[in-house]
Amino acid sequence: MSSLWEWLANHAWVLGWAGLALVLGTVELTTLDFFFLMLALGAASGSVAAGAGAEFVVQLLVAVGVSVALLGVVRPAAKRRFLTPAPANVGVDALIGKMGVVVEQVHADGGLVKLSGEIWTARPYDGSSVYDTGTRVDVVEIRGATALVLGAAS
Repeated sequence: MSSLWEWLANHAWVLGWAGLALVLGTVELTTLDFFFLMLALGAASGSVAAGAGAEFVVQLLVAVGVSVALLGVVRPAAKRRFLTPAPANVGVDALIGKMGVVVEQVHADGGLVKLSGEIWTARPYDGSSVYDTGTRVDVVEIRGATALVLGAAS
C-alpha cells in the first residue's frame, strides 16, 4: 500500500492536470461551445509534460500554449464546421429525392403525380417506362414544371 502512496506523491502533477482536463471536458459537455474542450486538451498536454518529468513552470507553459493555440486555430474551424446549419433546399430543388404517388398514368407523353400535396405533370426519367395510378415514384429531376420520376424501390 505504501508503494501506491509513493506513486501518487511522485505523480501528483500528472493526476492534477488529468483531473483538471476531466473536469473541463465535463463542463464542455454542458456548453458544446468548444471553449472548454480546448482548455481540457491544454490541461491534458500539461499532464503529459508532467509525466515526462518537466518542471511545473514548463508544464504550465505547455498547457497554456496548447490551449491558446487550439483556441485561436482549431476552435474557429470547429465551430464553423459543426455549428453552421446545412443550407436547406428550397423551391423545386426540395422535391428532388421525394416520393410521390401517380394520380394519372405516367408515360413518355406525360401524366400526373402528387408531390408534397401538389399535383405535378410527370414523365418517366428513362423516357420509356409506364407507371400506373397509385404507383409510388421517386423524383429524380425537375425540368420546368415537369417531374422526371422513377418507380420507387419496394
